[in-house]
Amino acid sequence: MKNESDGKPRLPAASTTLVLLSYNERDALVQLLPMLPRQLFECVVAIDPGSTDGTLDVYAAHGIEVVRQPQRGRGNAFRLAAGIVETQRVIFLSTDGNEDPRDLSRIVEFLDQGYDLVIGGRFLLRDAQSDDSDDPLRIRKWGNIACSGLVRLLWRSGVWDAINGYRAFQVDSLRRLRLDAPLHEVELQSTIRAAKLGMRIKEFATRELPRLGGERKETAATWTLVRRLSWFLLRELVLGRRPWIEVAG
Repeated sequence: MKNESDGKPRLPAASTTLVLLSYNERDALVQLLPMLPRQLFECVVAIDPGSTDGTLDVYAAHGIEVVRQPQRGRGNAFRLAAGIVETQRVIFLSTDGNEDPRDLSRIVEFLDQGYDLVIGGRFLLRDAQSDDSDDPLRIRKWGNIACSGLVRLLWRSGVWDAINGYRAFQVDSLRRLRLDAPLHEVELQSTIRAAKLGMRIKEFATRELPRLGGERKETAATWTLVRRLSWFLLRELVLGRRPWIEVAG
């Protein structure tokens, strides 16, 4: 059916886009893409800042459109997606293999229930599990738990893993957050701002899997994350409810 006002296809009321986030993840993609339940989504699109290892060729072989990301950074990809997605909901999936594609059907169900933000939790929940293979001292794990505890205390988020990137949004809710974090701190920022606005947040237990290929990016290095997450946590605390963060109701 066509929308007579603009000539674009009219999408179903509960339509969902799966956004694949990648940068030089060819080896992982070759294994991951056949596992995706693409029938769940009206649209599957990749956001990539210009992979040079054959990642783009893998997408082409699977018929997946690639949107070129002008600036690298996970937060920049979130904001790009918020501007281009035409469905009612959006799910972000990293393509390194850490995030379990078997959870996608559950995420869609939670979005069906009307949650504004859905987060896969790796810590403290029953059956949850994190991949600590490259973090033998568990610095990243316990730092994430401590940071998430502060977010629960300060903003009553109800979330034990405020930083995990495996998450989904109602698109209108994503846009209301007015995210401006450019890198991996965008997950923390989106959790805090959703809590500030009184949005409905659902956290479910997920099992973080070992990488299927490639290496952890520099922006996700342990001490880089500690520094940037601490800064953005303080920033959100100082900002409070400023005018550029829309207040619910």
